Amino acid sequence: MNVQQKLEILADAAKYDASCASSGAKRSGNGQGIGHSDGMGICHSYTPDGRCVSLLKILLTNFCTYDCVFCVNRVSSDIQRARFTPEEVANLTLDFYKRNYIEGLFLSSGIIQSPDYTMEQLIRVAKTLRTVHHFGGYIHLKAIPGASELLIKEAGLYADRLSANIELPTQQDLVQLAPEKKSAIIESTMSQIAVRKDEADEDRRKTRTAPKFAAAGQSTQMVVGATPASDRQILSTATHLYGQYKLRRIYYTGFSPYPAADARLPLKASPMMREHRLYQSDWLMRYYGFRADELTSDDAPDLSLTQDPKTTWAEAHPEFFPVDVNAAPRESLLRVPGIGYQNVERILSIRRYHRLLLEDLRKLHVRTKSVLPYLITGDHLPSLTTPATASASNTQLDLFAPISALTGSL
Repeated sequence: MNVQQKLEILADAAKYDASCASSGAKRSGNGQGIGHSDGMGICHSYTPDGRCVSLLKILLTNFCTYDCVFCVNRVSSDIQRARFTPEEVANLTLDFYKRNYIEGLFLSSGIIQSPDYTMEQLIRVAKTLRTVHHFGGYIHLKAIPGASELLIKEAGLYADRLSANIELPTQQDLVQLAPEKKSAIIESTMSQIAVRKDEADEDRRKTRTAPKFAAAGQSTQMVVGATPASDRQILSTATHLYGQYKLRRIYYTGFSPYPAADARLPLKASPMMREHRLYQSDWLMRYYGFRADELTSDDAPDLSLTQDPKTTWAEAHPEFFPVDVNAAPRESLLRVPGIGYQNVERILSIRRYHRLLLEDLRKLHVRTKSVLPYLITGDHLPSLTTPATASASNTQLDLFAPISALTGSL
């Protein structure tokens, strides 16, 4: 099998891994080799189902000793197999880079022989690129759960980002569909990366010549829809991982059925909208101050597929609104549907100089039709009959609202 044939097989096999982070690291060229990373991301392509992936996203091999039911590359799967040598991957990366097809490499692999052996092979690719060819482009390596701490440490010296996939939301899910994998082992690898990165960052604060370790941090992937796990369980696991291991991103990948799949797997693909809602919720938790238990409940453990999670929360908490755009703190403004993080910062800056009116929000490109039921401005008070307000008795009135807007409450 020649390199071109291997590339067709192993590039296609890599499409199921969505944890393909591509920014956050800055690496200057040293004048001895080729390439650099400017921290703003790398070239991307789009798969037929709309996913955005890096152009050179491949597996070292799709041979695997594990039998994860949800994985098309599992040992019991009847698929065509291939394996690159580390030198072939390094040469492919350089060839594509020189042709301006890519700006980096995302490299994962099936588990061959043992986690340590597989990790050694992945490191060999990155080490060859960095030390032999002086490659300055972006490198994202898969951290193999269960590999030795010394290998994880070495991988972070050559890779801009590492990712150890959590795979499924709960340990019970892993028991059912990936019995060889243990959440404790996966999280142990995440912990090693987090601790080593903290140590390296501290060393670099003391001296700028100290070596970097996974400068773009770590990420992980979680397959959703392959098990009955609810969105509430998924978001709870995400909260734990972000808080415990300082992940840069969690990637949620909807399960897609494949031919001759195990009978334990769903027959239908997970809705793409579910994936979208999980990403929206993830963003709300990381940047908007929401907690996982606010976005779902025991009675409604799954996110709405027809309404974004911020609006769902707002409609369930009418007592919180309306919010005075000229007086409310940042935390309250961030909970208003239709106002994003950047516009909240702009509002806080502008109102130091004058009171905001609806026209000011329009100039910020805020969708005023969406926010009107939830906001008080210098020239707007929501109608007391608006669903977003609980009742006339607990409606917040604006001292500067026109008399005509208050007559309904008299």
